[in-house]
Amino acid sequence: MKKMVRLFKNALLLLGVVTLATSCKKGSHPTAEEPGPTSTATGLEYNADDGFQVMDFKGQPDAPNMVFIEGGRFVMGSLEEDVMSSRDNVERTISIQSFYMDETEIANIHWLEYLFHVQKDSSEEFYQSALPDTNVWASELAFNDSYVDHYLRYPGFRFFPVVGISWVQANDYCTWRTLAVNKKLAEDAGIEIPEGEGRIPLETGAVLPNFRLPSEAEWEYAAKALIGTQYIDENQTNQRLYPWDGHALRNPYGKQMGTFLANFKRGRGDYAGIAGKLNDGALITAGIYDYPPNDFGLYNMAGNVNEWVYDVYRPLSFQDFDDLNPIRRNGYLDKASSYDNKSKNPANPNSLIDDDVRVYKGGSWKDVAYWLTPGTRRYLEQDSATATIGFRCAMIRAGGNK
Repeated sequence: MKKMVRLFKNALLLLGVVTLATSCKKGSHPTAEEPGPTSTATGLEYNADDGFQVMDFKGQPDAPNMVFIEGGRFVMGSLEEDVMSSRDNVERTISIQSFYMDETEIANIHWLEYLFHVQKDSSEEFYQSALPDTNVWASELAFNDSYVDHYLRYPGFRFFPVVGISWVQANDYCTWRTLAVNKKLAEDAGIEIPEGEGRIPLETGAVLPNFRLPSEAEWEYAAKALIGTQYIDENQTNQRLYPWDGHALRNPYGKQMGTFLANFKRGRGDYAGIAGKLNDGALITAGIYDYPPNDFGLYNMAGNVNEWVYDVYRPLSFQDFDDLNPIRRNGYLDKASSYDNKSKNPANPNSLIDDDVRVYKGGSWKDVAYWLTPGTRRYLEQDSATATIGFRCAMIRAGGNK
């Protein structure tokens, strides 16, 4: 009898669990992935003949070479001594939405792929405008001729970061990459692209948001990777001077103990150390995977090459920015006419600041350690290029912060 009672109780318990699960499912709210068959606002049926079409969506597709950067709060600004006395990145707390960023710098092989498609599909004029300036390696007082001739195209340099790229060229690459990646995603999903239309409708859910240059705030947030210093609930053990812990530039752990964590200039005339035990292994740039990634999985967020970001440079951006997803697109609140630049004083300008100068960050193979700190910032005209500046792309995380 007791056994029957126990079996009856268990059956009731099981029935209750099933009922609860069923009721939860019936009462669950629609989501982006499961919007339901009808509109919660009108009751009209989705995907009916001549009705509103809601395409299947399984979440934002994976983007090639991209790493997810979970957004949050951080203290943006320079934690290093301000040796330039610029006071142009004073500490302040901001928040960043989640986004994606290339795990590596864009490499020579990626740019050669781009040139191949541009030459096939675009005008000769645009192809010429897309060519990197290989003369950035040239110097009257140095024998860098081999880099001028070989760095971009010789197979041995395939996975070295592309240089000689202006901010304008980097933006053009982002536009092309968006079209190229989304075209393949659409084809894989069996979506026909309308003749003569370059844009695949975002509503399909099969394609990605635009590739673009990261904002300065996004870049700095991703470089610091403070996710690696967190414990328990919103507590951090330390800030970071570099994209790794501590004040040292060498690896303090394991078999790699003592090796440098970035490719930079150790001192005057010292680019790599002594043969047989090179201090960073690279006289100029190094391979895009040659140094350990930070806690977000991003390679070379310090050293190797500086990287273009989207922002127009202003010395007081830190006090003008919004505190959520800050960016400076133009001279709003800080007009270029306020500076003694070439537009205002063509014969003898005393300032380079105008609406055509862009921020670059990260330090390079030719920079001392000071410039490796994520909070330091410099700027250059957007149509200029050097042997020390490259870039990587970013993309929003659409529809959520996780």
